[in-house]
Formats: sequence, structure tokens, C-alpha cells
Amino acid sequence: MRLSIFCFRGNKKPMGHPLIAFNQQSPAHLLANYLTSQNITANVVQSDKEFVVVLNEDAHIDRAKIIAEDFLANPTHPKYQQAAWDSGKNVQLAPSGSGFSMGNIITDAVKAPFTSVVFILCVAVYGLSLLGMFAPIAQHLLMQPFSVLAQNQEWWRLLGPAFIHFSALHIIFNLLWWAMLGAKIERTLGMSMLLIVFIVSATISNAAQAIFSEPVQGNLYLFGGLSGVVYAVMGFVWWLGWLRPSWGLSLPNSIVGFMLVWLVLGYADILWVNMANAAHTAGLISGCLLAATLSLGSGKR
Repeated sequence: MRLSIFCFRGNKKPMGHPLIAFNQQSPAHLLANYLTSQNITANVVQSDKEFVVVLNEDAHIDRAKIIAEDFLANPTHPKYQQAAWDSGKNVQLAPSGSGFSMGNIITDAVKAPFTSVVFILCVAVYGLSLLGMFAPIAQHLLMQPFSVLAQNQEWWRLLGPAFIHFSALHIIFNLLWWAMLGAKIERTLGMSMLLIVFIVSATISNAAQAIFSEPVQGNLYLFGGLSGVVYAVMGFVWWLGWLRPSWGLSLPNSIVGFMLVWLVLGYADILWVNMANAAHTAGLISGCLLAATLSLGSGKR
């Protein structure tokens, strides 16, 4: 979408400190929402046929100008829409397509291919399990004791349990969070970053759960699910939103609170399902530490 954007130079200035004017309302609100999320209170004032982004005070005018220039260079960056979502406003630069059309699904999958591959693999494994193939799948994917892995060298089992789910509620809950948070990371930081988060968190969470579990027949641990990775991507986005808000990754406090409460309830052992508490905790910690490491490394560069 091509935007006609120009600095405000009118003689009649709106109340406040004008920053920039647009000939369309959506980009003005999108920028104002993002400025507010960066603790620079801004509003949109209509003046004639212009929509002027106005700062309530000029204490941060220089910083606001830099943000405005970045917005002009890349107004479709996800961080601006994320700020709108976090504030409870859904502002888009262009009309979105109709709901869950096949075209939209394919477009989203192309934008986040690794997220889509993991999603499809989990669905495929669960579908085959429903068709009576759970036993052979489990035999090749479930975690084994470290002593056994050292002998047979089947190290893929450190990742394998992430693809196995035991109920419809289990897989739906995990894949909804994975589709939202995984795609957010992949679109913002790239597929390689999400791949690193997935491999590290799946390995650490499955290894941690194995330490606190007992193997069943055939030296197999009967646990699985993507939830350790889900807690990792949640922690990753949460901490980057705190450490590097300008990168455009963040989570509303309500979502973080919900996931943390769910984690505590697992330890309280009052839920109707058996929770892989060690995997959840290890996944969350690994995701937060990866975000901190990435932030510190970026700061040094």
C-alpha cells in the first residue's frame, strides 16, 4: 500500500506537539499506538483532510522523530500491529482478506514455513496414532534413559516427544500457542532463530522431564507434547518484549499471567490431566535465557 506522508506545516496547529501528518487514518493510528507503547503518549487529531499524530508533550520529541522515520521506512513491520493489538485496537494498513480462507492459510504458511512444518508433523503423528499406529510411532520417538541413548545413539529422541500428543485437547492447546508465538518469532527474527529456540527448548525440556520420570516397559518414558517448546517460545517473546521492545516482539501481561498460573496449577496437582511440570519449567527457563543471550549479544555488537 502506498502512503502519502508529509510533515505537518500548517498554520493552525492542533493542541499538543504535531509530529507528522498522513492523508489516511489507519497509519496515523498505527504510529500513535506504537509511540504510546514506547511511553511516548500520542494521539491522532484530524485537521482538514489530514490525520496528524500529536505528542502530548515535547520531552521525547527527538526520540519520537526517530521512531516516525523508522515507521515511514517500514510501516508494515509486525511490531506496529502488535502494539495495536496490545492496546486492544486492531489497526491495519490495508483491508484484510476474508477470515480463514485457503489463500490466507497458504500465505501465512509461506511466511512462517518452520512453524507450519512443526504444526503439520504434530497433526500427522496424532492422526496416525488415532489410526492405530501409536505403538510403532512411540517406539521410535519417545524418550529413553540417557544410558540407553549413549549406547544406541538415537539422539533424535531428545526431540521426538515434542511431536507426540495424547488427546485432542492436548494437541489443540499446544498447536494454537505454537502457531501464534512460533510464527511471531519466525516472521520477526527469521526461521533460523525459531529453529534454534525449538531445538534447544525441546532438548532441554525433554531431558529435564526424563530426569524426574520413571521409564516404563521397553525403557521408554511415557510423556510427550509440544508444551515444553510452547513455554519456551512464550518466555522468549515475553523477555524480548521486556529487554528489546523495539524489535517488535511482545506479549500482553494477561497472556503471560495465564501461562504462569497454568504452570503453578500443574505443580499443585489439582488438574484433570497429568502435567509434565519439569518440561514446562525447563522450557520456560530456556526460552527466557535464549532471549537474554540474544539481547546481550546484540547489545555488544
